Amino acid sequence: MLAGFVEHLGGPDEIRFGELPEPRPGPSDVLVEVLATTVNHVDTFVRSGLVPVPVTFPFVLGRDLVGRVLEAGPGAPGFADGDLVWCNSLGHGGRQGAAAERVVVPADRLYPLPPDTDPVDAVAVVHPAATAYLALVTHGRVRAGETVVIAGAAGNVGSALVELAVEAGAKVIATASGADLEYCLGLGASAAYDYHDPRLPGCLRGVADLHIDTSGTNDFDAAVEMLAFRGRIVLLAGAQSRPVLPAGELYTHDRSVIGFAISNATSAELAEAAVALNRHFARGGLRPRIVELGSLGELAGAHRRLERGELHGRRIVLLTEAARKT
Repeated sequence: MLAGFVEHLGGPDEIRFGELPEPRPGPSDVLVEVLATTVNHVDTFVRSGLVPVPVTFPFVLGRDLVGRVLEAGPGAPGFADGDLVWCNSLGHGGRQGAAAERVVVPADRLYPLPPDTDPVDAVAVVHPAATAYLALVTHGRVRAGETVVIAGAAGNVGSALVELAVEAGAKVIATASGADLEYCLGLGASAAYDYHDPRLPGCLRGVADLHIDTSGTNDFDAAVEMLAFRGRIVLLAGAQSRPVLPAGELYTHDRSVIGFAISNATSAELAEAAVALNRHFARGGLRPRIVELGSLGELAGAHRRLERGELHGRRIVLLTEAARKT
């Protein structure tokens, strides 16, 4: 089968596209024919070695897929040949990745794709939307009636945060570039502000029960100023950021800072997120803003463009030959 893989950790030039042996599922695995995959920042972290994870070479890259069940092991009940499914946690923790024509997925990390859901739309959002769910619910402990400030609300994770927070009954205040404010309001935000406005922290002083910055800038001075009593900051990006921590303002107001990475999520946490995502998929929600289609053989180029910062919220979806024949 054809796959995008590396034989050594390093830059995008290490990525190869070629034939690898067909994978075989274990008793609790499912063999999936991949239709579409995509590229996330964490894929580049794993490929480069920035985030050390166990890998077996040749190592297939990629976390996310939408595909079709080819074979389910006896310990993988609930999956039948031909079912459309999705996964967002391959290529990590010793698991081979999704950028291949066929992959093996542990049954507890594979989820049904709701009927009438576009596979391209789904694969583009399963990683950012699951990240958003974990930030809001699992780690942010959002509750109905709270105010959530989302910095970078027009991006892939940010827009999912808006939709999921609104569903949770929270009041959402979005910050984004001036050109994206109407988009954020259309997603359900109660208010939207230009994040370039230097007056912003003062305008939102003390309003946020939960603050999430999707950009990875992690400006604690600004974020803490926006927090209410016992407000929380959830960190989900900025692996190499080193902000100054205004500890006094945190401890004297019972405020907290929580960090998480989706790669650390348990299979149970991801399955809980999948239920929420599927609920939105079934009613037409959580759709990507901009998608660019390519082929599986363009994986190296997609990595290069992502690392150069060229995508600006655009999601690259790579299709296999199976998808093109569907």
